[in-house]
Amino acid sequence: MLLTIDVGNTHTVLGLFEGEEVIEHWRINTDARRTADEIAVVLQGLVQQSPLLAETDISGIALCSTVPSVLHEMREMCRRYYGDVSAVIVEPGVKTGVPVRMDNPKEVGSDRIINTLATTHIYGGPAVVVDFGTATTFDAISAKGEYVGGAIAPGIEIAVDALSKRGAQLHKVELVRPRNVIGKSTVEALQSGIIFGFAGQVDGVVERMSEELADNPEEVTVVATGGLAPLVLDEARTIDAYEPWLTLIGLRLVYERNVGVSGP
Repeated sequence: MLLTIDVGNTHTVLGLFEGEEVIEHWRINTDARRTADEIAVVLQGLVQQSPLLAETDISGIALCSTVPSVLHEMREMCRRYYGDVSAVIVEPGVKTGVPVRMDNPKEVGSDRIINTLATTHIYGGPAVVVDFGTATTFDAISAKGEYVGGAIAPGIEIAVDALSKRGAQLHKVELVRPRNVIGKSTVEALQSGIIFGFAGQVDGVVERMSEELADNPEEVTVVATGGLAPLVLDEARTIDAYEPWLTLIGLRLVYERNVGVSGP
């Protein structure tokens, strides 16, 4: 079985593949202070509590990270605890098959390249990936499957935290859809501004990107992913598909390109 690990700024998502199917998954906090040994303890604890597998079932590892310090410890964890397992760490030199049409390709986060690969594999191009994480990122994919650029906006939780810190009477609220766009209380007004405001942002950026990507914007497939995506899925009019495991699927594809077919 293939273990995939997506290390984000806020959360780390882990998924276990049996063939092409995610049979187990976990989400934990990303802690840059964790050592390789601590990461191994957490990972082994998750694996051992799962009724579907044992630690010995892991035959390969594929991981990417947007946090350099965590990547270093992840690399050490793989070396010390899974040295007999094939591991693919997405970094320069690893084959992804994704052409990057940027002024400086090294600036592009590995997760965004991985999402491009997975989106092209599943949906084809042209496409736009909207990843709702610490930041809300928009990635543009050409009809040929090339990564051609994107946009980065503050994430939903960042905006909520900033609002609660800067507004004397504005406190953090539960992020759920309010009864109406016109809030009848401060809580509902905040929920409306957050939920509908971010949905409008998504639609606005996606529509502009689609116009640049294709002569017919209707041909562009818009794919949402990320832990916070469900908050706006029902409100954003431009999203065509939701794939919560998009990055994990991309990691599986990269592993197959660099090592071989993953399997039980």
